[in-house]
Amino acid sequence: MFSSDAQIRVRYAETDQMGYVYHGNYAAYFEVARTEAFRQLGISYKEMEAAGVGMPVGELRTKFRRPARYDDLLTVRLLLRKPARGASVLFEYEVYNEARELLTEGHTLMVFVKLASGRPVPVPADVVDRLAPYF
Repeated sequence: MFSSDAQIRVRYAETDQMGYVYHGNYAAYFEVARTEAFRQLGISYKEMEAAGVGMPVGELRTKFRRPARYDDLLTVRLLLRKPARGASVLFEYEVYNEARELLTEGHTLMVFVKLASGRPVPVPADVVDRLAPYF
């Protein structure tokens, strides 16, 4: 299993009228966690795109347990419990506040595609190789 943490400070603009983080912002928080995890693994999303491979979201699920609020320092934990296979990889997320309370859980199923055609392609060998030691 692979895990990685990214920290995000909630900005005022990310909250709604009730003072809670607006639900749509969690997709962006998950993206930050994915990008940082890839960076930690030595995988460059920018280089992958330059090679003609993209990784769009095929599925997004979010379960809210408690609200995050303005100025909270959040820890977004990314978990990979299974190796990448076929053309996709499942990223799981847990969002904690500074008191280490679990606020939100979620997952994204990311599908590797050839950018020119939009068609699924196998997970790039470099990604498989960099993740292999964790499984």
